[in-house]
Formats: sequence, structure tokens, C-alpha cells
Amino acid sequence: MSDDTYLFVSDLHLDARLPAAVAQFMSFLKGPASEAAGLYILGDLFEAWVGDDDPEPCRNQVCEALRDYTSSGKPCFVVRGNRDFLFGAGFEARTGCQLLPDPVRVTIGALQLFVSHGDVLCTDDHAYQELRSVVRQSAWQRHFMALPLDTRRALADAARSGSKAHTGRTQYSVMDVNTAAVLAAFRATGTRLMVHGHTHRPGVHSVDVDGQSATRIVLGDWYEQGSCLHVQANGHYELLTLPRG
Repeated sequence: MSDDTYLFVSDLHLDARLPAAVAQFMSFLKGPASEAAGLYILGDLFEAWVGDDDPEPCRNQVCEALRDYTSSGKPCFVVRGNRDFLFGAGFEARTGCQLLPDPVRVTIGALQLFVSHGDVLCTDDHAYQELRSVVRQSAWQRHFMALPLDTRRALADAARSGSKAHTGRTQYSVMDVNTAAVLAAFRATGTRLMVHGHTHRPGVHSVDVDGQSATRIVLGDWYEQGSCLHVQANGHYELLTLPRG
């Protein structure tokens, strides 16, 4: 792998109940990611994150692995997802990663990329967007972080159950990205390459933006196998599936 290649991953949902995914990510950091120029994690690194003060062993193990990675001189940039929107300065200190806003414009060589977790583009899911607007407010987060750790964990478990129920009763077309939102993002940023996760449907999609060709790349989740986008400074990119051996 060339040293001008950046890797993009999303929706790893790492958790003690999924040890194979955790092990694969550890190997990924020591293997492909160590040979790249840097790594972008576009949200939902963890199945849940209830605060930077949580010492849970599995999440701590992942944070230590990221610290080893960044200490080697490799940059790691992280966009918050809907499962880990509480990442803060403590997470940065624990891992050496740099948190980015969502969405964000990323420059790699001559490429200008629109980068996002992706949930902000799913505007047809009104119930989710209403919830998202509430939990992203600083006042709500201060109140939540003032609760005991065990209470936060219990609430996160309840939220995951609620999310599964919502997903089960909602048409997928409603939960997918909205075409108008995608076009608006391209127009607002002037980019022609978009990278996001969240929907768990990996693929490369051609988009017509006012007569100009653009590309939307969707990263896959890591529940049963890995998913990674390679982007080179010369403009070449490739979306790869990473089998779990």
C-alpha cells in the first residue's frame, strides 16, 4: 500500500459481545492501517459510548489500540456516529484521535471529499431526526453525563432496544439517505465525492448533480466482515470487503 493512501471505515459497532469484530479491528490497525498514511473512522466505532469516563474493558482495549496506532505517528480522524455521539476531549486524550465535525470536507491530494457518518442525510426518518436533534444538544448531554455510570449504561441498553424496534417497523426507504439531501450536500460543498456510513449498505453510487457526475460511496458495517475504502492522493479509490478469517 502506498504511503499516500488513506483508509475510511464506519459502523464497526465494537462491543464485548462481538469479540470477532474487535479482534479483526485490532489486526486491521496493526496491518493495513499501519501501512496507510492515516485512518478515518466515520462513526459508530462502538455499539454504545456512554461517556469518556467509562472504563469498560472492551472499549478500553480498543482505545489503547488506537493510542498505540496514533503514537506510531499515524493520524486517526473520527466523526461521531449515532451510537458514539458522546465522544469528547476525554476520548481524544485516551486515543490520540482527532474528532471532526459532521459533515466535514476532507482534502486528499487533489480530491475534495464530503465526509459524514451519514445519518444527517436520512431526512425522511422524522422520528430519528427529532431524537438526533435532542441528544446532540449540549444541555441534554450535560444532564446525561451527570447521571451515575450504571444509569447511563442502562439507558444506552434501552436506547439500543428502542432503535431495533424502530428499525423493525420502519420501511428501509425511509431510513435510507434522501436524494434531495445528497444533492444539497454536493451543491453546498462543491465536492463530487461523498463518503458515509450509517445505512449498512455498502456500495458505489453514481449521482447526477446539475448535469455533472458525482459519486456517493457507502461504507459497510463490521458485524460479520470488515468494510474499508482506500483513497489515494492521485484520485484512485476502491471499496473493499475485508473477510473475517
